[in-house]
Amino acid sequence: MLKKRIIPCLDVKDGRVVKGINFINLTDVGDPVDSARAYYEAGCDELVFLDITATHEERDTTVEMVRQVADQVFIPFTVGGGIRSVDDMNKMLKAGADKVAVNSSAVTNPQLIKDCAEKFGSQCVVVAIDGRKELDGTWHVYVAGGRKDTGKDLIEWAREVVRLGAGEILLTSMDKDGTKSGFDLDMLKAVAGVVDVPIIASGGAGNSDHIIEVFQKTPVTGALAASIFHFGEVSIAQTKQAMQEAGIEVRL
Repeated sequence: MLKKRIIPCLDVKDGRVVKGINFINLTDVGDPVDSARAYYEAGCDELVFLDITATHEERDTTVEMVRQVADQVFIPFTVGGGIRSVDDMNKMLKAGADKVAVNSSAVTNPQLIKDCAEKFGSQCVVVAIDGRKELDGTWHVYVAGGRKDTGKDLIEWAREVVRLGAGEILLTSMDKDGTKSGFDLDMLKAVAGVVDVPIIASGGAGNSDHIIEVFQKTPVTGALAASIFHFGEVSIAQTKQAMQEAGIEVRL
C-alpha cells in the first residue's frame, strides 16, 4: 500500500510565504527557502509552493526561489502559479521542481495539460482545482485565486483534466480554506469516485485528527496543510506518530 503523504503548502506573494482565510486577509509568515528547509528537516514528505499573485514580471523571482529550494531539500516539491505555457513549466522543472501545478491557465486553455503531459510526462503535471459548493449542492470550479466562478462543474472538470493527462489533482475546498474546521470529505470523496490519479486534499486542516480523518474516510493519498504547520500548532512528527497509531501507512 502507498504510504500517505504529509505536504506543507507555502503560498508565496512578493517572495514571502503568506497565509490567509478563505483566500483573503494575508499574513506574512516567512522566507520560502528557510521555510522549505525547516519543513524538510521536520520530516514532511513533499512540499507545494504556490505563487498566488504570479505575473510574468515575478516569474524570474520564482525560478530563483525554486533553484534555492532545490539546493536545500531532497524530497519532491511542486511549484504553481502563473504557469501559462510548456516553456513556463520547462523553466520550473529545469530549476529543480519535480512537479508543476496549473490552475487558472488550464481552465482557460485545457490543451496546456495535454501539451505538458506529452512533453514532460503525466507524473510532472499537477492540476490544482479550487472548488466551492453552490446553493444547488453542486461544486463549481473557481479561478484567479478563488475570486472568479467559472461556472464549470467540479466533478466534470476533474474527469476532464485526467483525460487530458494530469498525473495528480490538488483539490482545495474554498469553503474550508484557512478555517481549520476539517477537510471537505464529501467533495474529496466525490472527486475520488470519478478519477484514478492521486488526490491531495487541501483546505481545512486544523489538527492531526483532521488529517487522520481525511485518510480514513477518503481515498486521498496526500494531505496538505499550511496554518497549523506555519504557526507551530502541530508538528509533522506528532502528526505522523498519530497516523501510525491510527493504523495509517506513513513514512516516519
